[in-house]
Amino acid sequence: MILTKAQYDEIAQCLVSVPPTRQSLRKLKQRFPSQSQATLLSIFSQEYQKHIKRTHAKHHTSEAIESYYQRYLSGVGKNGAAPVLLELANEVDYAPSLMARIILERFLQEHEETPPSKSVINSMLRDPSQIPDGVLANQVYQCIVNDCCYGPLVDCIKHAIGHEHEVLLRDLLLEKNLSFLDEDQLRAKGYDKTPDFILQVPVVMLCPLAVEGHIIHWIESKASFGDECSHHAYLHDQFWSYWNRFGPGLVIYWYGFIQELDCNRERGILLKACFPTDIVTLCHSIA
Repeated sequence: MILTKAQYDEIAQCLVSVPPTRQSLRKLKQRFPSQSQATLLSIFSQEYQKHIKRTHAKHHTSEAIESYYQRYLSGVGKNGAAPVLLELANEVDYAPSLMARIILERFLQEHEETPPSKSVINSMLRDPSQIPDGVLANQVYQCIVNDCCYGPLVDCIKHAIGHEHEVLLRDLLLEKNLSFLDEDQLRAKGYDKTPDFILQVPVVMLCPLAVEGHIIHWIESKASFGDECSHHAYLHDQFWSYWNRFGPGLVIYWYGFIQELDCNRERGILLKACFPTDIVTLCHSIA
């Protein structure tokens, strides 16, 4: 789904001060029925992450942490089964998984002889049954499963979706009988920054691809929506490096992108929201 900047801004505006819950996402889908669920979720997640980055510091002052912890203790003291942490996170407009981390760290500092390491905290968040307090374990679990933007569950889902789309792209390349090297093969050859796929014919032939009159040598798969913030970061950190090393290339944002961002075609970076169907293989000898 390709959106104009104005269409994207309209969606983003609806997300101001909206908690990162599935109920909020359902309301967003009702407001924009023509947009796919996957596209809205990607935009929803990216906009919320921007908000969290802007407000992160205020939630990590010593005063804020102590206030949250005392409110947690008071809440579970009255009713340990109630979603105290989840409701607290929503009230102060902070991601539930991140609120769970704050309270877990504060709890362990109080009950353990040595400060907890980051790896221990991460392990407990991935598996709350490791938390030595049953009530807190349940509270953390509620935060993890109800957070659709942050946390170990979301990280696993994003990783799986990213891998799924790389496999999809590989299958489409094979279906078109296009020879390629994948990221693992390129790294085995000593490349550090590599796109997902380099297009080539084995041994002595290099096979670029002509898409809408533009020749491409590599394809990068992004299982996300391409907004201004993420795309400019990718250009700086990845795409221009690929261009310098391998030549012109194609980026597929499977959940769409802002139309105005597709402005580097003449310089050698094309954007698409799906695998191109109008392709022509151009083979040149490299002897």
